Amino acid sequence: QVQLAESGGGLVQPGGSQRLSCAASGSSFSMTVMGWYRQAPGKQRELVAIINSDGVTNHADSVKGRFSISRDNAKNTVYLQMNSLKPEDTAVYYCYYYTRVLSATYWGQGTQVTVSS
Repeated sequence: QVQLAESGGGLVQPGGSQRLSCAASGSSFSMTVMGWYRQAPGKQRELVAIINSDGVTNHADSVKGRFSISRDNAKNTVYLQMNSLKPEDTAVYYCYYYTRVLSATYWGQGTQVTVSS
């Protein structure tokens, strides 16, 4: 059973920066895709960014140039660096983990990011 421990989040002013972390345990880190989704009130959960075990990334158009996803395979951890934050980035951010070996998806408990002055 894979467990995901998220950290980061909180209140930040518009234009500010924040970093989210998600550490995975309980499974091999190879052949995996990790990333972040977010869900704002009244909206569906949407992709923010994902990265596979080879380091190939995909970022949503709405965050390109502002957010950057990375991973540390030695620490089984994925990071989301968020810069130039906007009020519309306010949402609960969920860590995402997909293992090709088990063909299974896991989600973190979510961390609130609020962008407001």
